[in-house]
Amino acid sequence: MAGRKLFKGNEAVAEAAVRAGCRYFFGYPITPQNEIPEYMSRRLPEVGGAFVQAESEVAAINMVYGAAGTGARVMTSSSSPGISLKQEGISYIAGADLPCLIVNMVRGGPGLGGIAPAQSDYFQATRGGGHGDYHLIVYAPASVQEMVDLTLGAYDVAERYRMPVMILGDGVLGQMMEPVSFPDQMAPDRPAPEWATRGARDGRTPRLINSIYLKPEELYKHNLDMAERFEKASANEVRYEEVLADDAELLLVAYGTTSRVCRAAIEKLRERGIKAGLFRPITVSPFPYDALSKRAKSAKAVLTVEMSMGQLVDDVKIAVAGAAPVHFFGTTGGVIPKASDIAEYAAGIVGEEVR
Repeated sequence: MAGRKLFKGNEAVAEAAVRAGCRYFFGYPITPQNEIPEYMSRRLPEVGGAFVQAESEVAAINMVYGAAGTGARVMTSSSSPGISLKQEGISYIAGADLPCLIVNMVRGGPGLGGIAPAQSDYFQATRGGGHGDYHLIVYAPASVQEMVDLTLGAYDVAERYRMPVMILGDGVLGQMMEPVSFPDQMAPDRPAPEWATRGARDGRTPRLINSIYLKPEELYKHNLDMAERFEKASANEVRYEEVLADDAELLLVAYGTTSRVCRAAIEKLRERGIKAGLFRPITVSPFPYDALSKRAKSAKAVLTVEMSMGQLVDDVKIAVAGAAPVHFFGTTGGVIPKASDIAEYAAGIVGEEVR
């Protein structure tokens, strides 16, 4: 790894994608992720790649579809309402078994909402978002360095399971600056995958990339195959972190930026003699159900903390499965929770008051 450099989150994820072999970016501007396409417009020509600011989010995601079909490593990024506009194309890409990288720096909603950070796109990201039976592999980093590290491996994972990977960030992660390290070398050039469509020159048999199956039995088989690959990802790719969880009687569950606030909250709770810990899912799709289930069995209560009206909490309830009561603390509209407010609410769960 090279020495550490101070990078803004949006620019760091873009540079990580380039070093992972991304050579094509298609997007459309929207706050708070605009530094990603801005950075790519300058950086990709330096490595022989191509940047296109499409006429819309719909156009951009369909350009991703086309480039991914050739076997290229391709990326798009947006924020909340822009990702909503891309959902039909994301469904097509998933239905065609194509790998790609999608970055969502989440902002408050619904509708145009505001430009402040939120986590209210959790359902959209983890439940597919578009039509049909499909899943994305979704990473929820909590720091700029982690966003870099996850992006560096995202294309390998996407290609392994032939499905899109999403980095689920937010306005804080996109705009904050932290020291990060990048690998010294770019990812090596790789031959075109055997499934890629490259025309019929030199006697090659042309390959067709699509997502249409007019015979129900064929679509049924295709959906089962997609589900099987996601099950393999669920067995092999799940990531999570635990902080002071071994003896935790009160277990906080949070991801991304909110998990950073929760670290400060559990310190405050520990100072009050409350044994609090943190369970942080890093992959929110597939979700670490088994790991959280095991940890919850030793806790007296679980508190889900998120910047939404309650979305992550559904997966937490599935994982906990009644082993402990599940409570919820949420902020919405772009409001970032305060550690002191979380600690006060959490202390109330165990019958104490934090002043």
